[in-house]
Amino acid sequence: MSSDLDQQCINTLRFLSVDMVQNANSGHPGLPLGAAPMAYVLWTKHLKHHPADPHWVDRDRFVLSAGHGSALLYSLLHVTGYELSLDDLKQFRQWGSKAPGHPEYGHTPGVEITTGPLGQGLANAVGMAIGEAHLAARYNRDGHEVIDHRTWAIVSDGDLMEGVASEAASLAGHLKLGKLICLYDDNYVTLAAGTDITFSEDRAARFAAYGWQTIKVDDGNDVAAIDAALSTARAETSRPSLILVRTHIGYGSPEQDSFKAHGAPLGVEDVRKTKERLGWPREPDFLVPESVRRHFRKALDHGRQAQSDWQSRLDGYTKAFPELAQELDGRLRGELPPDWDADIPVFPADAKGIATRVASGQVMNAIARKLVALFGGSADLDSSTHTNLKGLGDFNPTATTNQDTQGSDEAGWSHAGRNLHFGVREHAMGAIANGLAVHGGFLPYGSTFLIFSDYLRPSIRLAALMGLHVVHVFTHDSIALGEDGPTHQPVEQLASLRAIPNLTVIRPADANETAVAWKVAVASQNRPVLLALTRQNLPTLDRRHCASADGLRQGAYVLRDAEDGKPTLILLASGSEVSLMLDAAERLSGEGVAVRCVSMPSWDLFEAQPQAYRDRVLPPEVTARLAVELGVAQGWDRYVGASGAVLGIDRFGASAPAAVLLREYGFSVDNVVKRAKALLRP
Repeated sequence: MSSDLDQQCINTLRFLSVDMVQNANSGHPGLPLGAAPMAYVLWTKHLKHHPADPHWVDRDRFVLSAGHGSALLYSLLHVTGYELSLDDLKQFRQWGSKAPGHPEYGHTPGVEITTGPLGQGLANAVGMAIGEAHLAARYNRDGHEVIDHRTWAIVSDGDLMEGVASEAASLAGHLKLGKLICLYDDNYVTLAAGTDITFSEDRAARFAAYGWQTIKVDDGNDVAAIDAALSTARAETSRPSLILVRTHIGYGSPEQDSFKAHGAPLGVEDVRKTKERLGWPREPDFLVPESVRRHFRKALDHGRQAQSDWQSRLDGYTKAFPELAQELDGRLRGELPPDWDADIPVFPADAKGIATRVASGQVMNAIARKLVALFGGSADLDSSTHTNLKGLGDFNPTATTNQDTQGSDEAGWSHAGRNLHFGVREHAMGAIANGLAVHGGFLPYGSTFLIFSDYLRPSIRLAALMGLHVVHVFTHDSIALGEDGPTHQPVEQLASLRAIPNLTVIRPADANETAVAWKVAVASQNRPVLLALTRQNLPTLDRRHCASADGLRQGAYVLRDAEDGKPTLILLASGSEVSLMLDAAERLSGEGVAVRCVSMPSWDLFEAQPQAYRDRVLPPEVTARLAVELGVAQGWDRYVGASGAVLGIDRFGASAPAAVLLREYGFSVDNVVKRAKALLRP
């Protein structure tokens, strides 16, 4: 079923992985031993890649969704010629290693995305496939296919159990992502036991119901059968494919088919027995036979030729369609057009004002006309989050001019459309946005209510961990949304999200702060940005009497100061509470209190400022400070200090009109004034 060289190559992958885990005394040998044959066939016969240029635009993307099997991926990267040496493999899971415990994006050449939390990688792969489909639909022309690659993933039982994978797989089938192919390591074993105690559904039938092509390979060591299955999957253009490969965890080891092979080194004696059973030399460790190395390193020549052929096609495309080529090149480089923010509106002062979600929608649409990379949608909430890009079409596989969908327009349905309807799939939305971001060519955004950030928090955290440029537009940001009640009213979410490192959370106070927040979001290249926006109208502040909204860029700024610039009291607020703070300050000023009002839309941006700036905004000598925010008080102590106080919410919301809720929870001018005066008493 396989040649001697094939078997040598497969065993090289197996035992590089086993030796890595044993040498580190930590890791997961089970998956590499079982899945090495399918990985070998994919990487040598089907994967389009160039190890000498891991960032080549039209390469296939490979995602190891079962990221615990990272040793297998590092083995593949080393033997095919990526910049990952044998010495790097010997430092597996060690401090500073290029081979960390789970694959990390931006850390190891050839690793497309960070994986490990199960289900994420599959959903990320859906995002990558969407990215390819959109760019191909927008830029390819007859005879000029410059975007033409596939997305491959190896997924595990654990991946398929996770809810995020179900959400993403359902959407992928609906969107007819024919260039998405997943190899399922179907070994009947999870970390703690066999799958028979938790996972008895017909996985093939389930994915077929999603709209996927499903293919079964009965023997995970049958190279020819795996090859044929991959060829069949490649030939399918209108359905994603799931190839169910019957494998054996810990293949060849004394712990084969046992959960004990999943996540612990085999041990010296069992490593010896496994090598003997599979006919592999006991010594030396980290063996790569020269014939194997030569065979795998053909990937360099194949990749060089594939990239050269693509470059010729791109050159011809550039001559035929110079404007499209320039636009595509700018997108793929992550460049912003010089005038991308030229049409962002400036909102006039208005006591009635507008909701920041509405202002955000207007700003987004102004940006989208210039910034073609802006692409995304909401979890079935366009009409509430105001995130539809008007006139720019919907990403969907079937073209039609007769639509009943919210936000539809003459552009119709097609993969070239820029509005992606996620459906009620918040977690998949976050993971898909991450996949789009790492694919390149996109500034992806997703949107839902702030309360449902809990549903996609793992994806937000991973975006922050990877430093991905993703924008989350979360509306209905407080109990002031009113009658929907405590299930929909965020209380602890802002504090929770602010706790994530490398995530910029911005809660703008009015329409003009919202416009600046979007400018910051677009320009923030190496981190995700989250906008927390209101359902209710907020006054558009009169900037003749308040500082410029550009102060938002510093995270916090003096919005209005005491007349002599020497305050005895500082009021701080974010978002909708800023106008309340200003009203309370007016009354306090009328009573002779020297008040400074600080708008604080982003703690993250403020913490990034020099200490001198922070001390100018919050002078250390002014210890009477009151923070006002419709959320838990957690975290505000760092700004109000031991002598200050926080007017926040320490319990869940309730169902009632917004005005009633604000009064009952103490968010009134009277109570702010009362709390502030209490700080001034001797």
